[in-house]
Amino acid sequence: EALQRIVSNLANKNGEIHNFIDMLNHTIKNVQVNSSNAISELDEEFDGLYSILDEMKGSMASTIQQEEARKIQALQDQLSQCSNALESSEELLELAAQSLDVKDPVEFLKAARQIKERVTMASAFRISLKPTVSDSMTHLTVDFALERRILQAVNFLPVPKAPEIDLAACLVADNCITVSWRMPEDDGRIDHFVLEYRKTNFGLPRVKDEQRWELIDYIKANEYTLSGLKFDTKYMNLRVQACNKAVAGEYSDPVTLETKAFVFSLDSTSSHLNLKVEDTYVEWDPTGGKGQEKVKGKENKSGGGPSPKRTPVNTRSLARGSRDRFTGESYTVLGDTAVESGQHYWEVRAQKDCKSYSVGVTYRNLGKFDQLGKNNSSWCIHINNWLQTTISAKHNNKTKTLDITVPDRIGVYCDFDGGQLTFYNANSKELLHTFRTKFTQPLLPGFMIWCGGLTVSTGLQVPSAVKTLQKSENVLSGSTGSLNNTA
Repeated sequence: EALQRIVSNLANKNGEIHNFIDMLNHTIKNVQVNSSNAISELDEEFDGLYSILDEMKGSMASTIQQEEARKIQALQDQLSQCSNALESSEELLELAAQSLDVKDPVEFLKAARQIKERVTMASAFRISLKPTVSDSMTHLTVDFALERRILQAVNFLPVPKAPEIDLAACLVADNCITVSWRMPEDDGRIDHFVLEYRKTNFGLPRVKDEQRWELIDYIKANEYTLSGLKFDTKYMNLRVQACNKAVAGEYSDPVTLETKAFVFSLDSTSSHLNLKVEDTYVEWDPTGGKGQEKVKGKENKSGGGPSPKRTPVNTRSLARGSRDRFTGESYTVLGDTAVESGQHYWEVRAQKDCKSYSVGVTYRNLGKFDQLGKNNSSWCIHINNWLQTTISAKHNNKTKTLDITVPDRIGVYCDFDGGQLTFYNANSKELLHTFRTKFTQPLLPGFMIWCGGLTVSTGLQVPSAVKTLQKSENVLSGSTGSLNNTA
């Protein structure tokens, strides 16, 4: 048996060596092929340079020939003018010589007067006896010393250096992250950049227990904005890589940006049986929750609330404590995570055919028959699309009708420590209503739905526009109304 193990190990090792030899032979072939491809690319690049140089040579030679033709034409024009002037002067000299032989004084004076006038107007006295152009062509002399040094420095592309992320210029706002970086030195051969990011719950980058990197390729600028993010983790790691035409450089040192936001799901274990709940979506179910019973297994078949002992329990439900299902006409579902401090924001979108729904917050002690806003421990705005469309604010069984258009999406801003609950048009960030109170217990997001469906968006940061509106005391004080709880 020992010998068989030895022989088996030897056979395995022989197989590994055979495989390695095959891999080496394959690598040799690849080296040859890649080398041939590199030489072909080198030939193409040099042929391109030769073509550019030939084109430049032809263009510059044409410029010299055009300058030569211009100068020769100018000199020939001047030569023609001088020849004409010389011919006219010779005729005048011959006429003057003949006039000197005239004996009659009257005729002599007449001839002399004519010669004087013609000499005064002679072209020989008006032409310049200096060439109009120079014979020098030094202004078309070339000096390729610099270009020669550049060509002599031509070499294979170097590996780009790692970029440096400018942490001070990075921005996290409105569920977007803007990343800015710079190169440690000027490199005109950079073709593009690659940005990688991943979500994490750890303040410093870790090797283990991390999500995979997401990649954004072919970024031409030294800045990029990641938009439409869901901040369902506390932090995000980012790194950048520079690439030239042939090779990518090392990644920059990763940076970590804080992206903490409020994240919750809908609690299907305590939702009304007439509601079908999936993570962040709730829909009216007129069948009385039979679809949920099939999924959840053995629950209370009599239609009442399931026994806490028989309800599947997860870590979140243990943290918030179990409760009976909502029943009667409450049609309510709560979030599974409580707000205990800080400022948080989430959004809700209703289906167009939704007849009635409420959006708000509540203490944990909301009764199983209670509707949002009908007791002193819950606050909400209610939209009624039955017969006519109305929107109202509700708290402690008091209702205030709001004279505004019902938005497609509603934003909910909760400042627990500041005692403020504000609702916004999530598209325009227009203020809908504000409750001001002192919250004395943890708050759970609450939703009521009848005939339709709601989609909840979590992992959102407080938008910049909402932060700006919070600074306006006049707007806040003008929207509190008589529903504020001062207890």
